Amino acid sequence: MNGDDEDEIAYQVSPELAILLSRANELLARLEPWLPAPPPRVDWKTTLACRWRRGPVLGWLQPIDQLNCPPWAALQGIDAQKKAVERNLRQFVAGLPANHVLLTGSRGCGKSSLIKALLPRLAKRGLRMIEVDKDDLVHLPDIVAGIAGQPYRFVVFTDDLSFEAGEAAYKPLKAALDGSLAGLAANVLICATSNRRHLMPEYMAENLETDYVGNEIHPGESTEEKVSLSDRFGLWLSFYPFDQDQYLAIAQGWVAELGGAWAESARLEALQWATSRGSRSGRIARQFAVDWVGRQGLKR
Repeated sequence: MNGDDEDEIAYQVSPELAILLSRANELLARLEPWLPAPPPRVDWKTTLACRWRRGPVLGWLQPIDQLNCPPWAALQGIDAQKKAVERNLRQFVAGLPANHVLLTGSRGCGKSSLIKALLPRLAKRGLRMIEVDKDDLVHLPDIVAGIAGQPYRFVVFTDDLSFEAGEAAYKPLKAALDGSLAGLAANVLICATSNRRHLMPEYMAENLETDYVGNEIHPGESTEEKVSLSDRFGLWLSFYPFDQDQYLAIAQGWVAELGGAWAESARLEALQWATSRGSRSGRIARQFAVDWVGRQGLKR
C-alpha cells in the first residue's frame, strides 16, 4: 500500500458523520448573516478617545469622533484640583508612578469636565481615554487586556460612579484597583467621578455596628467594606459648591470663551439664573453663559 492509499483511508468518514457535518455547515451558513461583524481595530494614532460598547456576546471600543472636552482655561474656581490632577496625569504619561483618581463632591462643579479637559492637553504626550459606563465595569479585564500592548497611556474614565448593594460591577473595579493578583497594565489609569464620597449608599443603621473601645471608634464591617473601595484610589479630591463671587467669575469666563461680551446686566441675570436653579455651580454658570451669548447674538 502506497502513501496515497494510506492518506485516503485516514480521511474516510462514515455516512452518518458525513451527514452530520453537512447539516452543521448548513446551520453555520444560516447563522452567519445574523452574527455581528467583528469590530474594526482602533487606530490609536488618530483616535484620542473611545467608548466601550456592550454587544450581545462581546463588547468593543467605538471611536468618539466628536469630543466634548471643555477648554482648560474655562475651568475656574477649582485651581487646586486642576493642579493636582494634571500633575498626576503628567507623571502617568511620562511613565512615572501615578495614582488612580477619584473626584467626589457637589454636582456640576467640574469633576468630569476636569478629566475631559486634560485629554487634548496631554494627547500629544500619548494620552488616550476610554469612557466606560458603570454597568460595563464588569468588562474591565477585557478592556485592559485589549490595550495592554499599546504604546499609549490610557485613562479609563467612569462618570457618576456609585453602586447600590449587590451590584455586579463593584467587585471587578475593586479587584482591578488593588486586589487582583494580575493587576492593571502599566499603561492604564482609572479616573472616576462621583457625588458619593464612598461610592456606595450609607445608612443610619450602619452606625449601630460601630464599636467603642476606650476612646477609640471602630467602624462596623459594612462601613469598612464601603470605605475600602474609595481607599483604593490614591488621589482623592473633593469639590464644593461655589460662593457668589466664584460663580460670577465662572459665568464671566464662559461668556468670554463662547465669544460674548460681559455686561453689568449680565451679573444680575446670572444671579437670577442661579436662584431659579437653586444652585451656584460651574454647570449652571455655563448654562447661563450659553443662554446669554445666544440671546445677545440674536439681538445683533
